[in-house]
Amino acid sequence: MVLATARRADRLEELAAETGAEVLAGDITDDAFVAELRDTASRLGEVEALVNVAGGAFGTESVEESSIADWQLMFELNVLGTKRVITAFLPLLRASAASSADEFPHADIVTVTSTAGRVIYQGGGGYVATKAAEAAMIGVLRLELGGEPIRVIDIAPGMVHTEEFTLKRMRGDGASADKLYEGVDHPLTAEDIAATIQLALQLPGHVNVDELVVRPVAQREQFQLHRGPLVMKGATKEAGE
Repeated sequence: MVLATARRADRLEELAAETGAEVLAGDITDDAFVAELRDTASRLGEVEALVNVAGGAFGTESVEESSIADWQLMFELNVLGTKRVITAFLPLLRASAASSADEFPHADIVTVTSTAGRVIYQGGGGYVATKAAEAAMIGVLRLELGGEPIRVIDIAPGMVHTEEFTLKRMRGDGASADKLYEGVDHPLTAEDIAATIQLALQLPGHVNVDELVVRPVAQREQFQLHRGPLVMKGATKEAGE
């Protein structure tokens, strides 16, 4: 059974209808809600895995000109929200691993960070800072849980095209959001990241994916992005289509 949470109840209801998941709407920056989320999960059964996906970027202004309020919101969501949920769920994960009948009893903590936490770029000051902090926190957690059968997995996506992430970052400027992906042959999708999470979770219990960077083929590095069709060297455009 999967318990999903997000701020918007309407999106969660759609997810529940599509997948059969249990859902609970709320805000992971709120301590009381995180406690409610933990208690709900506990009532539903054993908690075998925690997947932290929540995150957001707000604005592209410089470090000098960017808003403190935007930075606070990003830190609350990307770093402290993740920390709150991990703290609340670790006892449940330990209990699940202890009672497991698997060949290698274990529990999992998967956190979706970002390549932005590894490679800096202009216009990303607050987001880069929060994702670097989140990745560092997950790395420290992995060390702290040494000796326990809990896998700590950091998945760092590159360019992912979703409905709202860049649109929110551009403060609703659809043209600017669309321009980022213009001409890119198959940027990653939310479904691609979900498949990557599933892949990491389905590995044998003694195998831990410490860090997994996942990018579209068109993006070889943070600053190397190919725009246009991907074709074999020497092939004609028609042959590559």
